[in-house]
Amino acid sequence: MEASVIVCAYDLGRWDRTVEAVRSVLAQDTAAAEVLVVIDHNPELLERAMETWPDLPVRVAPNSGARGLSGARNTGVGMASSEIVAFLDDDAVAEPTWLGHLMAAYSDESVVACGGRVQPVFGTARPGWWPAEFDWVVGCSYVGLPTVRADVRNVIGANMSARRAAVVEAGGFQEGIGRVGTRPVGCEETDLLIRLGQRCSVAGKAGARVVYEPAAVVHHWVPPARMSWHYFRARCLAEGFSKAQVAASVGSDRALASERSYTLRVLPRGMARAVSHGAPLRALAIVSGLALTTAGYVGARMRG
Repeated sequence: MEASVIVCAYDLGRWDRTVEAVRSVLAQDTAAAEVLVVIDHNPELLERAMETWPDLPVRVAPNSGARGLSGARNTGVGMASSEIVAFLDDDAVAEPTWLGHLMAAYSDESVVACGGRVQPVFGTARPGWWPAEFDWVVGCSYVGLPTVRADVRNVIGANMSARRAAVVEAGGFQEGIGRVGTRPVGCEETDLLIRLGQRCSVAGKAGARVVYEPAAVVHHWVPPARMSWHYFRARCLAEGFSKAQVAASVGSDRALASERSYTLRVLPRGMARAVSHGAPLRALAIVSGLALTTAGYVGARMRG
């Protein structure tokens, strides 16, 4: 069994990090069958990528779908020749054992998708008020995720993989959901993995498990501009909006199942820790983040 690794890029200003991401894939202990670099509607970036990687095992192609991460990922899935497709963000660097740990999960035929830990690399000092329970704001693993391999509803898109046939059968990533350029929305991977699981269950197929494997590690760059209250606020609101889109697609019960446990268990413990450690601003950020995400969700549902 082999994997095609898909790296989607959209910004020439992130070029050096895109190169690092591709290099990290080429340096894997478990070699990828191919690396697919998909450029999202940026002719200048496409030209640079094609000049840099003219030959296999790297293949460069433009996003043939709608502008945005979902369209770019679908383009990569359509190009892929392997049974497994893995996704790495263009500003993330994979540890050498990353792909091997992801691939190991597929020895179990019931596993339809597997993702790993996304470790933040902060471009500036982490603000004292920023709660680790909200590291999902910057696309990274957060307090509350399992610390050992476990079944989950969905994994983080910066570090995920899936059986290609299952992704295709489920209809791929919805182009109306997910990040377009710098707009801080997301949840396209959540929507896909819920639909994928639903489809497998209805069809009576074995493949219906999504696995989180924290040993599969990537290091994700977090620019200083994202370590601000302004971005925290915008991203929490956008997450609520995105969850409303997912709920409209798959139903609110499935869309919010993990969030209920996170809200009732993880966040109260985080607030208690913040208070006991003399960090009232961190406790306030937890309350504010939950309120903002809820407001984004409710507002989007009310607007239809």
